[in-house]
Amino acid sequence: MAEDRILSSVKDQQLVSKRRNQIIKGAMRLFQEKGFHRTTTREIAKESGFSIGTLYEYIRTKEDVLFLVCESIHDQVRDRIADSMEVENPSIESMRMAVRSFFYLMDDMQDEILMLYQETKSLKKETRDFVLQQERAVVDIMIKLLSTCLERNKQDKEICLIANNIVVGGHMWGFRRWIIQKEFTLEEYIDLQMKHLQQLTK
Repeated sequence: MAEDRILSSVKDQQLVSKRRNQIIKGAMRLFQEKGFHRTTTREIAKESGFSIGTLYEYIRTKEDVLFLVCESIHDQVRDRIADSMEVENPSIESMRMAVRSFFYLMDDMQDEILMLYQETKSLKKETRDFVLQQERAVVDIMIKLLSTCLERNKQDKEICLIANNIVVGGHMWGFRRWIIQKEFTLEEYIDLQMKHLQQLTK
């Protein structure tokens, strides 16, 4: 598990998981409101519901908290798209429905996605690279969907590019919302994004 990379002085893994979930929820609220750099570990502890001393039993640095938050967001995205991307009867229509569900998910998680874009750069290179690998895993799920439904090779560069475009297009709804969401409704945005996908099915 990714969170095993973060050291804890507590041996009870169930308790570690429980407390870290509290830390993640508290920190995510603060990071979205104030940003990573302006948030203190003392504030994270208070928002999580325990003392600063207890906090340091489960993490070592504030960057550890950011890593856990980033991993939690990626886990949520992967878990929630996994089912919609697994199609029993691959077809162009099932592919379209799965891609649409991805855009709806990105709308639902836009605050979390925006935070990823803003704060991942604050991680050290090794940790940042590990987190970015999780982003690649989401793209790989999309590649699998497209290649299966269109009966194309997973190594097809066009499939790879379109998969990345879809993922970034989903993210853009959140991180460019200051302009995009003033110009388009969610349905309009998805419909226009889907037009690009139609090029693959002609």
